[in-house]
Amino acid sequence: MTSPGHALRLGYGTNGFSGHRLPDACAVIAGLGYDGVALTLDQPHLDPFAHDAAAQTSRAAATLAEHGLAVVIETGSRYVLDPWRKHEPTLVSDGDRGPRIELLTRAVRIAADLGAEAMSCWSGVLPEGVTGDEGWRRLLDGLGPVLELAHELDVTVCFEPEPGMHVDTVDEALDLRRRLGEPEHLRLTLDLGHLVCNEPRSPEASVALAGELIGNVQVDDMVRDVHEHLELGTGTLDLDAVLRALLATGFDGLASVELPRHSHAAPAVAARQIAALRASLDRISGAAPTPAEGRTP
Repeated sequence: MTSPGHALRLGYGTNGFSGHRLPDACAVIAGLGYDGVALTLDQPHLDPFAHDAAAQTSRAAATLAEHGLAVVIETGSRYVLDPWRKHEPTLVSDGDRGPRIELLTRAVRIAADLGAEAMSCWSGVLPEGVTGDEGWRRLLDGLGPVLELAHELDVTVCFEPEPGMHVDTVDEALDLRRRLGEPEHLRLTLDLGHLVCNEPRSPEASVALAGELIGNVQVDDMVRDVHEHLELGTGTLDLDAVLRALLATGFDGLASVELPRHSHAAPAVAARQIAALRASLDRISGAAPTPAEGRTP
């Protein structure tokens, strides 16, 4: 697993293994030395709306236990709610937002059943012509029942600022938390690539701003103003600096690679990412490089 002396635990997102069955994806991810998975609720891995969703959840729990993998739940599946419209409806869409709320409450229950460390979600893109005030009203109303259930089931909800969405910066995610009364079980998901793409300050400063409220981390590279998830080392992210800042916050959750468009070469890509992450952590700690675990395709 993660190199000795490194407090950070590394995971990999299942949306980057969409060509693999979940047991096979977990076997590869664990075999490469990752500590956990960020499990996106979607076919083919765990469909939250399937008639046998409970059985799928039980099988997922057994698979995770078999490989000793921790888990966080992600809800960014593209067409799980509408086969025609990506990500729709969201928490701020026009019309019926009930299906999104239903997805998120199901995600909370699945997170509880799997003993997940977090359930992550985001706001959605504000429709044209809708005011910011109305967007906030819709978002607060939609998150209400999700957070109530999460509190009841002792699940941590992590809200992610996404480029182009109603809540798209760390400042706005912190504002959301304040508007909701700063519930202890509501924290933040930070995508390291987004910090390059979209934030008004350096990635390290954004990490410091979120501080102890960081509950979930996604790992990828990006360049300024382009929302495209890239392999580490192919964008402009200073990985050493941002990981050093993350460790300084005391974050002890999963930092999971988020490369949803790389499933065509998932094992090789996952091997490259863990090698890059370990090399960075070794540089930060001043330790000699550690041998890679598992097989490198």
